[in-house]
Formats: sequence, structure tokens, C-alpha cells
Amino acid sequence: MKKKFWLSLMMVASMIVAAGCGNNGGTATESEGTGGSAGEGSAEKSYRIAISQIVEHPSLDATREGFIAALKDAGIEENKNLSIDYNNAQGDSTNNLSIAQKISGDSKNDLVLGIATPSALALAQQVKEKPLLFAAVTDPLGAKLVSDMDKPGGNITGASDTNPEAIVQLADFIAKHLMDIKTVGLVINEGEPNAVVMAKNAEEALAKHGITLVKAPVTNTSEVKQATDSLVGKVDAFYITLDNSVVSAVDTIIQTANKNQIPFFSSDRDTVEKGAFATVGFKYYDHGYQVGEMAADILKNGTNPGDMKVTVPDKLDLILNLKAAEAQGITVTDEMKAEVKDQDNNIIQ
Repeated sequence: MKKKFWLSLMMVASMIVAAGCGNNGGTATESEGTGGSAGEGSAEKSYRIAISQIVEHPSLDATREGFIAALKDAGIEENKNLSIDYNNAQGDSTNNLSIAQKISGDSKNDLVLGIATPSALALAQQVKEKPLLFAAVTDPLGAKLVSDMDKPGGNITGASDTNPEAIVQLADFIAKHLMDIKTVGLVINEGEPNAVVMAKNAEEALAKHGITLVKAPVTNTSEVKQATDSLVGKVDAFYITLDNSVVSAVDTIIQTANKNQIPFFSSDRDTVEKGAFATVGFKYYDHGYQVGEMAADILKNGTNPGDMKVTVPDKLDLILNLKAAEAQGITVTDEMKAEVKDQDNNIIQ
């Protein structure tokens, strides 16, 4: 009898413990809807993000770094409660499509990020169920990633990396301070929609000052040096857009510009830091950080991407590289420097 009594008592105790555990409403992971700790003894929710990046170069890499940093600041940190499936297409369209198809077939992803227009487009065609963000996309409307910048709808939103005012301000600067420049050479891969849009804007902005844009087309990165060399003697300055094929080989343009003392203008800060003379732009790290904040809002609060406004850079500034100016035969005047709002950060010595 004593044995039966103790067995019964143990069974009751087990039922009480089991009932107490059931009050959490499921596993600890399932109860963590905000990605943080739900209370003492509960596990932290973990996340998985897939990233597709068309190619590695400083601006796109900085975008990715800023994105990851924003997530970390929001409590979503790699190797703790975040795993990242990072994919680099190495500038190859076949790789780009294969990556998008692979990501689409992975049901474990909580969110997907496309860095640069080709990657974002490939993902948009394949990923229909998961939240999809884009970054470093020049013209989301023209690329047909979204039909409305304020309310994109569906499962996609993100940030454009261009403000049409940037090239207008740069053209104004050239016309005002470098009056000998009458022709500007542009190395361009016209297979990149973003490059075509920016080239058109640049042509219009420069034409208002009587400056002609001369194009040297390429189809891939390996052709950039030859195209740049072909412009020597024909143009007074070089300019490039946010053209991934061209930016990936920007060192060859810098070398040619320095060797022939040709002023070189770019569309991104990172290229100026590497050796272009000037741009009107912003930090791509900050651009990526902005998209990372959007991702954290989606993951932690369940915000619908289609309800989130597509953003554009709003803190434009002239950025000058003084060493590049010297190498390219440019005399930087106090009047030029006065055009820079944040001189501590945007005049590169």
C-alpha cells in the first residue's frame, strides 16, 4: 500500500509541473515575438537573414556593414541570435539568378536583403512570401521594384541610394569652380538600369552649363581600363555613376586620371576616399544602417514591408579629396572648400 501511495503522489507532482510549464503558451522560441527575452528562464528568439549582393566593392560592402550594425544595435546580433546567409554574385548575372532561386527555396529565412539593383530585381522575381528589402538601388520606380515610393505594397520596400539633386549640385560645382571643363567622359555599362538613369540625369544637369557628356561603353569590369584610356585626349574630366561593373574597377580609372592629370568625379563617397576628386553624396554605411533599422522593425514588431516608405538620402554634402586633387592637377581654393558643409568629415586630406 505504501508503495502505491508514493507512486500516486509522484504522478500528481509530475502533472502539476507539466501544467505549470504549459502556461507559457508553447516553446520559449515561439513565445518570443519581439526577438528579445520574454522573461526569466525563456530562450531568445533567433533570426535568419539571406543577403544577395551583386558584387563586392567599397560602397556595397559598407552598405552591408551598416545594415548588420543597425540590427546589432536593435538586439539582433550575428552569432548570438542572428545567422546570415551571405551571397556574392561576383558581377555575374547567372550567379545572381541562381542565388535568388536558392534563397527563395530556403523556408528558414525570416527576411531577405538585395544589395544593388540587379540583386534586388532577381530576388523580387523569386521571393514572394518573405519580407524583402533592397539597398543601393538607384531608381526603384524605374526598375519596377515598387510602383509607389510612399506605399510600395506587397512584401518589398527599402532605400534608394540616390537623390536626383546630387548630380545637379555636382554639376553646379564643376561649372562654378572648374570653368575649363567643357567635356566629361563617362565609362558606363548600359546593361545596368541604374547606370542608365544616372547617366541621363548627369547629361541633363551638365548640359545646363554647356558641358557635354561623352560615353565610353563597357559590358563588364575587364573592359573599364581600355574604355577609360580611350577617353584620354577627348575629355576634360571623368565621371562615373553608381555603376557596379565600373566601380568594381575604379582603381584603373584613378590611375589613368592621376597619370594624365584629369579631374575625376564620382557618385559615391567611397570612390572619393579611394582617389576620385569630388562627389556630392553621403556615407553608404549610413545608408545600410537605415535599411537595417527597417529590417529590425519588421523582425521585432511585425511591420508590413509594403506599408513602409522607400527612403532616399537626405543629408547630401560636397566631399573633396585633397590628395586626389593634387594628383589630378586641381588647385583647391578656399571657395571650393567653403562649399563643404561638414568640413571635418568631408574634406579628405
